[in-house]
Amino acid sequence: MGNLFKIGRIFYGIAMAGIGFQIIYYHDFPYWLLPPKHSWIPGLTMIAYIFGIMFVLTGACIVFEKKARTISLLTGAVLLLVFCFYFIPYQFMASSRYMHLRQWENAEKELAFCSGAFVIAGCYSEKNEKNFYRSLGKLIPLGPILFSIPIISFGILHFLLAKSVADYVPSWVPARLFWAYFCGAALIGSGLAILLKIKSMPAATLLGIMIFIWVIILHIPRVVVSPVGYMGSEVTSALIALVYSGIAFVIAGTTKKII
Repeated sequence: MGNLFKIGRIFYGIAMAGIGFQIIYYHDFPYWLLPPKHSWIPGLTMIAYIFGIMFVLTGACIVFEKKARTISLLTGAVLLLVFCFYFIPYQFMASSRYMHLRQWENAEKELAFCSGAFVIAGCYSEKNEKNFYRSLGKLIPLGPILFSIPIISFGILHFLLAKSVADYVPSWVPARLFWAYFCGAALIGSGLAILLKIKSMPAATLLGIMIFIWVIILHIPRVVVSPVGYMGSEVTSALIALVYSGIAFVIAGTTKKII
C-alpha cells in the first residue's frame, strides 16, 4: 500500500513539474489548463510564468515531500477556482455545445489535476496548521470524487468515439476496437468503484496499472516518432496520462485515509 502511494506521488509530481516546464518554455498555458480563447488576459505571459513556476514547485515539493500538504492544498484550490470561475462560465457562455460531453473534456482534465492535489494533500498531516490551510483541508474529501467524475466521463467517451479511440491503439495490437471498448468499460467501472467506495483499492490499483501501460505502449512511442512541431502536444498528453496513473495509485495506496 505504501509503495503504491510512493509511486503515485512521484508520478504526479514528475508530471506536474514537466507541465510547469512546458508552460515556461512556451510562455502560454496548455490546451487543458485554460479554455482556448484566453489571449485577452492582461499580462498573459507573466501569468503563464507564474503558473509554470507554481507547477514546477508543486511537483518538486511532492516528489521530495517538502511542505507537500501545504503546496498541494494551494495548488488544488487554485485549479478548483479556475474550473469553477473560468471553465464553467466559458462552457455555458462561449460554447453552444455545452450539453455535449466531449466539450467538457479539457475542463475535466484540469479537474483531474485539481483532484490529485487534494488527494495527495490528504495523505499528510501538519501540526499547528494555520486556520487558512485548515479551511482548505476541508476540500480534501472532494479529491477522489473530483477524480472519479472525469474518469467515468472519459470512459463514456470511449464508447461514443470508439472508432476514433481505436485509431490511437498501436497497430501491432490486435482487435483495436475491442480494446477501445474494454478500456472504456474499465474506466467507467473503476471510476464508479472509487466514487461509490466499493472495492476502491483494487479498482484504483488496476486503473493506475492500465493507464501506466498506455503511457508505455501508446504515449511514449508517439512522443518518439512525433515531428518537432507536434512533440509538445504529445509530451503533454503523456504527462496527463502519467498524472491519471499517479492519482489512481495514490488513492489505492491510501484508500482508508482519504476515502
